[in-house]
Formats: sequence, structure tokens, C-alpha cells
Amino acid sequence: MSTLMLSVSGCRGVVGQTLTPEVVARFAGAYASFLRERMGQAPSVVLGRDGRAGSSMVHHAAIAGLLGAGAHVVDLGVASTPTIAVMTDEMNRRQGGHCAGMVLTASHNPQAWNGLKCLLAEGGLHGSAACAPSATLAAGIIERFKAANVEWQGWEGVGSVDRDESAIETHVDRVMRALEDAGMCALAGRLGEGFRVALDSVNGAGAAAGRMMLESLSVDEVMHMGAGDDGLFPHPPEPTRENLGGAGGLCDAVREGECDIGFAQDPDADRLAIIDEQGRYIGEEYTLALSAMALLEGMKAAGTPTKGLALVTNLSTSRMIDDIAARFDARVIRTPVGEANVVEVMKREGSPLGGEGNGGTIWPRVTYVRDSLASMAMVLWLMSPLGGGRGERRRLSAIVGELPSYAIEKRKVDLRSKDQASGAVEAIARAFAKEKVDRSDGVWVDFASRRSWLHVRASNTEPIMRLIAEAPTSAQANALLDEAAKVIG
Repeated sequence: MSTLMLSVSGCRGVVGQTLTPEVVARFAGAYASFLRERMGQAPSVVLGRDGRAGSSMVHHAAIAGLLGAGAHVVDLGVASTPTIAVMTDEMNRRQGGHCAGMVLTASHNPQAWNGLKCLLAEGGLHGSAACAPSATLAAGIIERFKAANVEWQGWEGVGSVDRDESAIETHVDRVMRALEDAGMCALAGRLGEGFRVALDSVNGAGAAAGRMMLESLSVDEVMHMGAGDDGLFPHPPEPTRENLGGAGGLCDAVREGECDIGFAQDPDADRLAIIDEQGRYIGEEYTLALSAMALLEGMKAAGTPTKGLALVTNLSTSRMIDDIAARFDARVIRTPVGEANVVEVMKREGSPLGGEGNGGTIWPRVTYVRDSLASMAMVLWLMSPLGGGRGERRRLSAIVGELPSYAIEKRKVDLRSKDQASGAVEAIARAFAKEKVDRSDGVWVDFASRRSWLHVRASNTEPIMRLIAEAPTSAQANALLDEAAKVIG
């Protein structure tokens, strides 16, 4: 029997086992009750789903729970996580506030999983606010759910549902405006000219939005894989080297199609992995690094000061972003793993960009959640003669070749419960006490003299412990993981 995962990332489980109609409706009802108390009135909730097969039950049960607790629902149907966040901010503008969001997704989890993720719209820059709740607020929602503390309404208080079909266009338009408003280009609609792009949307929520984004940038040709609407993943959905590098996969498609670049989205399109023109898997770690390079180069070219700007990322993200920030006299602030933790600091610091090394760029000019559409646009800007190329086309492999080289290696250990991880964390902290140790999220050890780090922590979304190491070479990173494994025993 699977475990129902409850965390800052919301609620996730296996459909028909831990994620039943009753569980979905109760969680949605608890969230609507939380919002009513926080807002002082019946809330509006923008709702969308990632489209995976079997999600219709979760969709209808969530609507029932929200309506039953008195919420007005703006139903987007199949929509990506960043699109739902953009529309939450848009509905707040249209309605004058009192609007939140809910995403029905299990992100990169396997086909049988699904879940519910909450979005609150409070604070922020550029008209963006919607993001995952802080750990404290998330804990309050979870406690309501566990206690079945739902304010079910009588017939006169039941909510209503409206459908909105403008979500994808609104999201794409916001990315286009962000490129121009940031001074990165005069006409975003020409950045893609001359490029052939392969896109793998894994039959997920990002298919229509991803294609519209590339077409809006005037990409010459889009070779679109995984563009179906049946919700069945054509391969394991996490955009890793193993899942994209097999026979007939995206790496082959880029080579055989003579494409300039390949993009891979996960099912809810908040993460992006990148393939270069040689069909080589660049990976997810480069997504944030390249996005940071694009924004800072664009700001410098526009005459906007970058000295002292704070870029925010988590403890498990590559040092590449530190090296890029240093080129522009910017700085990097690191947080515990979790999008909500990153965004909390971004809002506090007024950060222009942040994200996580799992392919998730957060650009407040668009939204405060990870966004594959913004990432695609920023990477193409780097390559375009009308953007970072300054009159010349740049090959992605050449751009990546300019960055410092690091290798990140990851391992997983299955857990019966998160409590099992505490002993491992304590052992690592003791063993490497002479190094710089951060205990804000499991244990993170900085081996500065080796230009390496080790991070050991329990996952927020799966019943596993994660061991992650970065070093200048793969062999050195794996040696660190071997050293950690011996300590854990």
C-alpha cells in the first residue's frame, strides 16, 4: 500500500489507494475553508489539472470539495502549473483579490500517482504573487485536512463553477511581455526566427502551451513529440538522461531532425530539461543557470544595474549559478529544498530570478512558480542574433561550453517513514563536522577546498531519502556519495 504524502508540495498519493474521491474532496474542502478564514469571505479558486490519464476523478472530486465548502471555482481544465499560477494572478486583477489557486498534479511521479497543490497569491513584484504556501501555512492546511475541519455549506452557500478558455494565451502573452519589459529585446516575436526546435511534452499539460510559446517566438519549425491528449506518458515522465536518451527519444529526434535545440517538459510543465544541437543531454541543472545568464546579460545590455542583485536557489542546486552571478557582481542566497522556500526568500529580497536545479526557473515578471515556458524563451534568447547573440546565432553547445563544468550525482534510498532519515542525517553531520555544515534542510556539507558539496535529506514528495553530491567530475561526486554511504552504514 502506498503512502499519502503531505508536505509543502501539497497532497500526493496513488489513485484508488491513498488518493480516493473522499480524500481529494476533503483536502479541497479543507483548503477552501482555510481560504475563507484567511480572506474573511468565500474565496475564488482557479483550478487546473495536468491531464494524466485517470485525473478526471481527481478533477471532479476536487471541484465537489471546493464547491461544498463554498468556493467559486474558475475551471481551466487541462493546464500547466505555471499557467494556473499566471491565471490566479490574472483573476485577482479582474476580481480585485480574494482569489487563490489549486493544481491537480503529481508532477514527475509515475502514471498511477496524482495530487493536489495549493497556490496562495500574497506579495510579490510585477503583478505576480501566486505560489506554493509557506511551510507554516501549508502545515495549517494539512492539519485542517487531517482533522476533517471542513466548513461544509448548506444549499444556499454552495459555490459555483465558471470555465475560462484564455489561460494558455494569457500565459504566453505574459512571457512575451516580460522579455520586452525587461529590456532583453525590442520584439520578442522574432527571437525564434531561423531555429528548428524539438519539444517533448510527454502528453502532459504543457503540450498546447509549449507549442504556442515556440510559435509566438516565430520558431521556424517545431518537431513536437508527446503532444497527445490521452494523458498516457510515452516514457517515464521525469525529464532525465535515462528517460530522454533511449532509442527514438528526444536526443535521437534532435540529431536526426537536425534541430538547434531540444526541450523536455514534465507532466505539469514546471520543469524543463535541455538537449543541445548535437543531441547531447544538457540536463535540468543547466536550465536555471542558462536562464540566469540570459537575464543578467539582458539587464547589462539594457544598462540595468546588476551589482548586489540576489538570485535565490536551494541547497541542492549546482554552483554554476554562483559562478554566473559573480560575473555580474550579483549574489546567490540558498534555501532549504522546496519551491515555497525559494519563493519566500525571493519575495523578501526582491529577487529578479530564482529557481531550483531540477529544471525549474522562477521569473517573477511572469510568475512565482517554476515555468518551462519562460525557460524556453530565455534559452532561445541566448541563442538568437536578436537577443544574446548580438547579431549572430549562437550554438547551445558553445554557450554551455563557456560555463564552469560540474557533475551532480544523485542516489535514492527507500524509506518506510521519514523518521528513518534522521539517523542518517545526524551521522553525516557528525562525520563532516570540520567542514561548513548547514542543517536547515537535512544536512548540507560544503567542501570548499574541493569545490564540492554533499546534501542528504528526506524527500518532500516521495517516501525516499535523497543523497546528492556535486564536484568538478562525476568520479569525484560519486566518491563523495560512496563516502556518505559508508558513514550512513
